[in-house]
Amino acid sequence: MKLAIETETSSLLATVNNLLAEQGIKSYLVGGVIRDLFLKRDTADIDIALAGDALEIAPRLADAIGGKFIRLDEANKVGRVVLKDKKAPSGNRWQLDFAAFDGSIEQDLSRRDFTIDAMAVNLDELAKDDVSLIDPFNGKADLKDKVVRAVSDRVFSSDAARLLRAVRLAAELDFTIDGKTEALIKQDCQLITAVAGERVREELLRLLAVADSGRFLFYLDELGLLTAIFPEMTVTKGAEQPKEHFWDVFEHSLKTVAAVDFILRQGGWEHASDKVLAAVPWSDSLARHFSRPVSGGSTRRSLLKLAGLLHDVAKPQTKTLTEEGRTRFLGHPKEGAAIAAGILERLRFSGKEVKLVGIVINHHMRPGQMSREGMPTRRAIYRYFRDCGEAGIDILFFSLADHLAARGSNLNLSGWREHAHLVEYVLNQHAEQEKLVAPARLVSGHDLASTFGMKPGPRMGELLEAVREAQASGELATREEALAYVREKLETEAVNHYG
Repeated sequence: MKLAIETETSSLLATVNNLLAEQGIKSYLVGGVIRDLFLKRDTADIDIALAGDALEIAPRLADAIGGKFIRLDEANKVGRVVLKDKKAPSGNRWQLDFAAFDGSIEQDLSRRDFTIDAMAVNLDELAKDDVSLIDPFNGKADLKDKVVRAVSDRVFSSDAARLLRAVRLAAELDFTIDGKTEALIKQDCQLITAVAGERVREELLRLLAVADSGRFLFYLDELGLLTAIFPEMTVTKGAEQPKEHFWDVFEHSLKTVAAVDFILRQGGWEHASDKVLAAVPWSDSLARHFSRPVSGGSTRRSLLKLAGLLHDVAKPQTKTLTEEGRTRFLGHPKEGAAIAAGILERLRFSGKEVKLVGIVINHHMRPGQMSREGMPTRRAIYRYFRDCGEAGIDILFFSLADHLAARGSNLNLSGWREHAHLVEYVLNQHAEQEKLVAPARLVSGHDLASTFGMKPGPRMGELLEAVREAQASGELATREEALAYVREKLETEAVNHYG
């Protein structure tokens, strides 16, 4: 058997093998990299099993090949070497994980998670035309059958992060999880609660990065994992909504994630025709916006999906009935943002990630509130982006996903087109406003101090913001107009104050 390894990766592995061989250390290429080579998938994540102390060996390897050593797991003696690809303009990196093993390589593979990851090749054989595959659990056959199968009944009890990893692998590879492994996941699902938050975060983000990932959240719920990870969502199950909603709060939340996939051209929507997506504005710049990284492993797209999952988490506790018998959820965006922040902090998301998701949830009703009739004013649009920043774009598209997930098969195409037109109008107006305020400010605090004798303070800041708002609205274009605008405001205040 010949493994088709990309030339630069092959060269790197040959260098690593020579360095290990010089020290008399037996080593094997194992796990996901073997799987991905068979599937002809690009991978920069390489697992190597060592017959030695990986935490002593990996730092020496890092120094020898110009990489950075990271201590991953002290107890299990796992170390990582991160290496930049100097020839790649994008700065792509290899990630080599070195783990120590005792006994034979077959014994090591028996402790791994899934059969498709429990294959190995002697690192010393890679350059040969005929490589011997070590495959004690028939992983190659499961690759052919597109099946994720646990190596043993102890897979999840020995490492509960594998519960989520099984679903993530199935999503990434478009595989199915075999029936016995599904039963094991359902049996052990609550073990996920003891997994370190950062490990759950990593698996969640990789799952949400998959196109059409919304449908896998329903699968997580079927397996008992979703509410184990997000117990705060349990109360949303069966929580009724006003009659215009097609689903209860829980199903609506999961459907919103699927709708985000659809709106961002990453998946289908069972209740939509081509006319529905055609109404939604799209461009290369918007695609780049949602693909932009936020923090390690997350993008604006994946975090928008996460916001979709959690945006109505506070609805059950804020539910009230008006005198007319209408259901209201007053304050649920603000309370939901606070609950989501607690969840994401527990799962060790970064401050930037928590902030972005919080802004989306807190302001997810704003697009529909900018104007009660017709298109919003330029001032309303300016204030919206002033409060929401770059997340204003995310929230506009989120509002469309929320709309779809509210109406389901009862979607009114005319009302949908109006909503999509509003989103397009606001985006265009925002682009124009950005051009208007891009040049230097019309006036500064120094101008207000020298012209009107004002002292620095909150009032000066309010006036400068008022000038910027008027500038963005196209009402002011010169310094003289700005000063006249401030003078008029000050004179009006004086008249009102002294009567």
